[in-house]
Amino acid sequence: MSSTAENKELDPAAQILRLAVPQMSALDIPVTPENYTVWYEYFAGTNLDLNRAIDGFLANSVSFTKEVNTSLYKNFIQEQSPEVIENVQIETQILINSLLSKISQLSQGTAAFSGSLAEFGLRLQTNPDINTLNELVDGVVDEMQMLLINNREMEQSLCTMGQEVQNLKSEMENLSLAAMTDQLTSLHNRRAYKLSIQDQIYLSQDHQTRCSLLLIDIDNFKAFNDTYGHLTGDKVLAYVALALKQCVRGDDFVARYGGEEFVVVLPNTHFHDALQVAENLRERISERRLTIGKDKKLSLGAITVSIGLASLQQGDDAETLFSRADKALYQAKAEGRNCVRG
Repeated sequence: MSSTAENKELDPAAQILRLAVPQMSALDIPVTPENYTVWYEYFAGTNLDLNRAIDGFLANSVSFTKEVNTSLYKNFIQEQSPEVIENVQIETQILINSLLSKISQLSQGTAAFSGSLAEFGLRLQTNPDINTLNELVDGVVDEMQMLLINNREMEQSLCTMGQEVQNLKSEMENLSLAAMTDQLTSLHNRRAYKLSIQDQIYLSQDHQTRCSLLLIDIDNFKAFNDTYGHLTGDKVLAYVALALKQCVRGDDFVARYGGEEFVVVLPNTHFHDALQVAENLRERISERRLTIGKDKKLSLGAITVSIGLASLQQGDDAETLFSRADKALYQAKAEGRNCVRG
């Protein structure tokens, strides 16, 4: 295996290393395994949610304290399945150890070959006879064949490990996606919402734009569960989730906040425009009559939602914005449901 081929295999990881460590040093971040994993992922560019969070911190000159570093690792690297993450970490460590071993073997083989050539050169300076020359030539050929064999083994090992790394990468990407997704509705979950709204607030502050938040609650949801069972309640949740996905624009963010509550983040949207969006969503959801049962003859009637609306104001953070939307939702519920208040 040529040195050029080796560099092609090793360059991506080495390049990330050359980027990550100086950046951590510049930010006074200790180079621990957890912190390095965060910044390796950041420069690898495979964890978009992590990148958005770090970019937001950098843009707002947030200090990377121990608490911030721990939060980044916990929220973006450690997923909701610790045993799976542990297995991935173990497999990754095995790969790293194997690669280091192969590189060491290659280095040792190259050093031995260089040493043998130097020895042969010294013996040539002693005016050897023909038999000694033949012996030296045979020795050079044997050493080269051994080096070639070692290089071929190294190349095969790197190819195998490359595939294993890709498999691990896919597994980690799937874990990251799962950690941000509500399994029932396939919408983003509360964790993803918190990251999204924080990013949106940063962007709005930087560019002096507005964004709005809709907090949506399914009316009388408990009655569906109590009357027809939780499977029917799940169908109602899935129906509302689908209606929300079909109604929003490309830049809008939809998530299941928890239970029967959903949130919609509307970037670059002022209050009156957000009010129109909320009314459209409310009407769209109430249009259809959901039926259940094998023969689809049992109708659940109209599914309606109440919506609380709040638009970002000067000095708002994620909590104050959500609190106003929550109060508006409470008002909508108190005033008869199936309406929008803000």
